[in-house]
Amino acid sequence: MLDAIATSQPSLSFLTKSWPDVEVWRTIARAKVFELVAFDPIRTPLNAHVDSRREEGNLIVEEISYDMPYGSRTQGFFLYPKKRDGKLPVVVSLHDHGGFFYYGKEKVTAIPSEPGILTRFKAEAYGGRSWATELAKRGFAVFVPDVFLWGSRKIPVESFNEEFQTVFKDLRPNSEEYVQRYNGLLDKMEDLVIAPTIVNAGTSWPGIFSYEDRRSIDYLVTRPEIDQNRIGCGGLSGGGLRTIFLAGLDPRIRCAFCVGFMSTIRGLLRNRIKSHRLFMYVPRLSHFLDLPDVIALRAPSPLMVQYDRDDELFTLEGQRQADEKIAQIYSEIGYPDNYVGKFYPGPHKFDVEMQEDAFTWLGRHLL
Repeated sequence: MLDAIATSQPSLSFLTKSWPDVEVWRTIARAKVFELVAFDPIRTPLNAHVDSRREEGNLIVEEISYDMPYGSRTQGFFLYPKKRDGKLPVVVSLHDHGGFFYYGKEKVTAIPSEPGILTRFKAEAYGGRSWATELAKRGFAVFVPDVFLWGSRKIPVESFNEEFQTVFKDLRPNSEEYVQRYNGLLDKMEDLVIAPTIVNAGTSWPGIFSYEDRRSIDYLVTRPEIDQNRIGCGGLSGGGLRTIFLAGLDPRIRCAFCVGFMSTIRGLLRNRIKSHRLFMYVPRLSHFLDLPDVIALRAPSPLMVQYDRDDELFTLEGQRQADEKIAQIYSEIGYPDNYVGKFYPGPHKFDVEMQEDAFTWLGRHLL
């Protein structure tokens, strides 16, 4: 029964019917996504501040923060070359999910005295690299913001119910065991408490994180160092899902790369939905747009999607179908070369080979 529902062509896909104009399609489809994600908090000023500034080799690294309409201030790293000629292209580095909530921006950025638990995580997910820092060394400005539930935006232990706080009794904050217990607890709370609360409150997780990611662009356009016409974004896994919604919904993104998070929704339902649960859930979205349709809302602007053939979170069939769908949309719009879909051997990751391909591609479109 559910498979039959999932096979129906989403009504607002560019491939469903002959649209009179690309902009008409994009306007209607984006409006529907904004309606469905159902998250539009009150407008508040950024009140942005540079909290610290240091030099690391040829880079300037700033720790910045700005307000959200709710919760703690968002913290982020802003990295850029000390020597520059004119305004810089900038890439928003979207950190992953990874079941690792204690840190956010630090998972993709080099930091002093890096904890061993972070080093091991980067070895598995990123080939041992801090890829945001690596990209900044190539001449880009890079902005790495925390997002809701991670790093500076994580749920404070002191706000947990007392029964949950006992998990941390007699543990030193920031110790490896403390971090592991925090991640383990949040992993359970995500399914049992957080996601159901979000959905029953009448909103969605993609609504929350896509709002916060668009707010990061609001911050970037205030920076005099960057060229507002050369903004890119990308990330792995949960960062790939964030890329789908940020790149698909925000026209200020010039080019985007999505890593380890692209499939048709149908390709997830039978064998892989347990890995994603309610994290990607937007009520009724699949009636109107599939995941490849959402990111293709940016067409014909440049897009790269990197797939892992042995990704344990997705079926290969679902990934291939998504690749074919995005390629067909770009082709029908008349810009087939503006989409690059590439498959790599191995499991869920953004390793050095994939990073180098993404960096080269970004250089071609932004530098």
